[in-house]
Amino acid sequence: MFPITSRKQVSFDPLMQAVQQGAGQIPEHRPGPTDYSIADAVLSGIAMFSLKDPSLLAFQERRNDQNMKNIYRIENVPSDTQMREILDPIDPDQLRPLFQDVFRNVQRSGALPPFVFHEGAYLLSLDGTEYYSSKKVHCPSCLQRKHANGQVTYYHQMVGAVLVHPDQRQVIPLAPEPIIKQDGQTKNDCERNASKRLLEKIREEHPHLKLIVVEDGLASNAPHIRLLRKLRMHFLLGCKPDDHQHLMQQVEQASQDDRLTTLRWHDAQRDVWCEIQYVHRLTLNQSNLDVLVNFLRYTESHAPGDRVANFSWVTDLTITEEHALHLVRGGRARWKVENETFNTLKNQGYQFEHNFGHGRENLSVVFAMLMMLAFLVDQVQELCCGVFQAVRGKFTSRRSVWDHIRSHFRHFVFVSMEHLYAVLLTDSATNLPAPHSARQFARPPT
Repeated sequence: MFPITSRKQVSFDPLMQAVQQGAGQIPEHRPGPTDYSIADAVLSGIAMFSLKDPSLLAFQERRNDQNMKNIYRIENVPSDTQMREILDPIDPDQLRPLFQDVFRNVQRSGALPPFVFHEGAYLLSLDGTEYYSSKKVHCPSCLQRKHANGQVTYYHQMVGAVLVHPDQRQVIPLAPEPIIKQDGQTKNDCERNASKRLLEKIREEHPHLKLIVVEDGLASNAPHIRLLRKLRMHFLLGCKPDDHQHLMQQVEQASQDDRLTTLRWHDAQRDVWCEIQYVHRLTLNQSNLDVLVNFLRYTESHAPGDRVANFSWVTDLTITEEHALHLVRGGRARWKVENETFNTLKNQGYQFEHNFGHGRENLSVVFAMLMMLAFLVDQVQELCCGVFQAVRGKFTSRRSVWDHIRSHFRHFVFVSMEHLYAVLLTDSATNLPAPHSARQFARPPT
């Protein structure tokens, strides 16, 4: 159709076919015959976030659009009320296999090697974020924030996990883990517990994937490091000096004993002085003398002694002069889970903090996971799909891409997303039929 090649398994249409097949495996929770399948409700949620519709009501205008069937493989689009009722009882863990289906396609396509960071391992960045807050609408799994005036704020959080690389703009998100009240619990769940659950699930889902976990200073504690070792995961964890006085005393002693390796250079391009210091086999704290870590610190200054940036980590990776800066870049890539993931979801059309519906059971979490799944498909397109890359290059921003896709989606009929991308590239929409002529252009059954 056009002289641009893409890896077949990771272009949009095969990915949606894989997601459709996975959605069809979600167990039915409703008794008797139904008008709308669970797969149709799941795919409709993904389509809403894929098209960046601002609300369920806006998405509902597409219910009778032939493109919903041709591109998103939805047989019948449920109404907004029906969609909420179908999705609300779904166990969020039943959506995790859909992420695995997309990830397997990425693996088979050969698109993962650029994300290999160190000795065959991938950087896995974890962080928590809040995406829902209300003083009125809530569900049994909501977290609660009690204020001094007696008011209560109900909110939802989740822990995201994404494969990152310092040299890659894109990220590859894995299925997130909600931070919610667990069954039978009255106290709030916390990010530490959710991270533990998430890491255990990731290792179960990807038993052979070599990972280096990068997290903030909250994670540099003995129980978490023991968990990572048990799960066969390397770590590069933020370390705040004020929280690790015993460790910092050992660093100071290592400096006095001439065991602290120091590397210094001037970055002429940015006109800053850079320094790396590292030392091996220190005890994490006095209460856990068996937990040994390696210490890595990076500082920048405009003049010697004038620090303007200061980062430090603990790791189980061996640090050498040859790759110390490489590990520093890996540690600082942790920010990609915030900048390239959560901020993109909040500011690039996904409406991450919009309440699409809270429900009585799991609806808020299910919508958050479907949004992350749509984001995963988008990131794979940016990374692997030459046609989408050409479309992205034609327009000034992601928002402009989504605007053009939505406009074409509404006014013309396409047999696939690849067809839509081709029309955007060639400006050939005037040759397409209007939606009322859709039947003859319907996607053939698979």
